[in-house]
Amino acid sequence: MTPRWSRLTDADTPAWAELTEVLARHDGTDEVYGADDLREELREHGFDPAQDSWAVHDGDALVAYGQLRTSTAPTAEGWGRATLGGGVHPRWRGRGVGTELLRRMETRARTLLAARHPGRTLQLRADGGPAGSDTSALLSRHGYRPARWFVDMQLDLRTQTPPPVDDRTEVFTPHLAEATRLAHNDAFATHWGSTAQSPEQWRDFVAARSTRADDSFVVRDHDGTVLAYALTAEWVDRELYVSLVGTRQGARGQGLARAVLTSVVGAAARSGRYDVVDLGVDSENPGGAHQLYTSVGFAPVRTTAVFAKVEPPPSPVSPPDR
Repeated sequence: MTPRWSRLTDADTPAWAELTEVLARHDGTDEVYGADDLREELREHGFDPAQDSWAVHDGDALVAYGQLRTSTAPTAEGWGRATLGGGVHPRWRGRGVGTELLRRMETRARTLLAARHPGRTLQLRADGGPAGSDTSALLSRHGYRPARWFVDMQLDLRTQTPPPVDDRTEVFTPHLAEATRLAHNDAFATHWGSTAQSPEQWRDFVAARSTRADDSFVVRDHDGTVLAYALTAEWVDRELYVSLVGTRQGARGQGLARAVLTSVVGAAARSGRYDVVDLGVDSENPGGAHQLYTSVGFAPVRTTAVFAKVEPPPSPVSPPDR
């Protein structure tokens, strides 16, 4: 049967959630999302599902999907960045669906990046999954190469003695959102591929149903400036995910990242709501984050690659002859 191509809508989210579970099991990624979380993604600032999403159906069954996110600010390298995401049901692989999905996302990405970042070099990137995955093979065939390796790490709260909550930290609350955004933009200003978060993007992140503000911590100085933060989320029942950890560049070397992280772990253990705490780290993180996480008790569970290709700025469109 010829697949039917359309765009993702609210009506697709239950089937979309089921597809993420199939892909997570088959590809070994643990990337699982609920229908309500996916419904929120369709409303993210700067994302237009009518143009930046794709749904592929076989009859009534959703067999593939794609999402395109393009940066509103340039990366630390000065590039315009597009992140291509999606997946194809294992039974539909090898039929050209993944190749066509990639082509459509790339075409839209180049158009959108040229408009948002005129004259800038373009970076197209996608999660390639674990080494040897079908996705990495597809990306390699289309000119992508591993650009960064990320390590997923986990701490089992059932086997660890919880550390105390550091008395320099406090629980994150919504009124600290803007101060934490500014801290995050400073902390990640020089990190590979990072872009400054706009107030609108940050509000989407902080207000997401998966965010666990009560299990997140910050450190502030005497005038209220956020110096360090560890923000968490929960997509899978009883698994707390540390979404972001950062320290302002001028506040490093004081153990503040350890303070917020151990407070997260200690509070999560004592709450009784979680069995494990998860996080991911860039294996080339210049701040030694991998060593910090290991010393706190996190252990690696998988390594995945981010694939990328860098393209020169699109040529200006010449005006038509008159």
